[in-house]
Amino acid sequence: MSFKTFLEENIIFIIFQFVLAVIIFFAFFLLEIFFVFTILLILFLLFFTFFYLYFVYLGKKKRALQIIYSCNKLEEKYYISEMIRKDDTIEGYPYYYALKEACKAMNDKISDIEKNERDYEEYIESFAHEIKTPIAALSLYAENKKDKTLKYEIRKIEEYVEQILYYARSDTTEKDYFVKKIKLNDIIHPLILKNKDILLNGHINMNVHDLDVYVYTDEKWLSFMISQVLNNAIKYLDKDKKTIEIYSKIKDNQVVLVILDNGWGIRSSDLPRVFDKGFTGSNRKKEYATGMGLYLVKKLSEKLDITVLIDSKYQEYTKVSFVFPKSKMHDEISRRV
Repeated sequence: MSFKTFLEENIIFIIFQFVLAVIIFFAFFLLEIFFVFTILLILFLLFFTFFYLYFVYLGKKKRALQIIYSCNKLEEKYYISEMIRKDDTIEGYPYYYALKEACKAMNDKISDIEKNERDYEEYIESFAHEIKTPIAALSLYAENKKDKTLKYEIRKIEEYVEQILYYARSDTTEKDYFVKKIKLNDIIHPLILKNKDILLNGHINMNVHDLDVYVYTDEKWLSFMISQVLNNAIKYLDKDKKTIEIYSKIKDNQVVLVILDNGWGIRSSDLPRVFDKGFTGSNRKKEYATGMGLYLVKKLSEKLDITVLIDSKYQEYTKVSFVFPKSKMHDEISRRV
């Protein structure tokens, strides 16, 4: 608020002081008091009024800037009422009271939302664990009957259940992950074994090499993210010679894990949106896609300080890279230990 605006707000007080000065002038004039003394007294009154207003303005501006500074420092702005001093003035108290009540109502609402989210997460986790029992029974039945179609459909159900579980946990990863030193080989090979039936039935050639490299991250979360990318690569292979290549390299003191397939590829117009929630692209069969896999990969990678990059050429290839910054992850593991 400028000083000009402050004066406009106090225009009644200023007019009152001016009228008072005029009354004093005419009163002293009628009483035949020394003219110069009268003028000096009026000037003093006017200057006093001006400086009084100016110092009141400086005080209010200082308090306003303190509130703004306190608010800017807060990550959760609804706690601002706890940071500002109580204002008992007739003008300030109603605003202080209203802010206090509004923040209290907001905090109560947030507490309710957080409780509902915890209940939802607990329910989803319970559901995901409970549903594994009938899925395992179906899987055993399909194995005994050697029913490849049923096994494939069960595999899709497992994938969707896994997505549901990780989606429910995605906002609380810091409570669920543990950073440690992991060899990429120990992540990739179990995933390949898990998908061996699909790879064999689809006649997919796996070219896996240069994975004797260590990174610092959470094994469970990384395994899920890589599985989402690998599942996408498997789904969208449509050539006679189907190939998926997985390897690592060191670049600028960073470990880069690359998953490259020679499948459908992604249109250049779709690339900026592949990590968007629910985005399935314009060139992919809708029954294959949920639009959640890469969204979860991106969301979880940000929590784990892993950079995920994607490059693709339509009908030629898709390459997804996981970039692990050595120094940053090393600092994290050292700090935890």
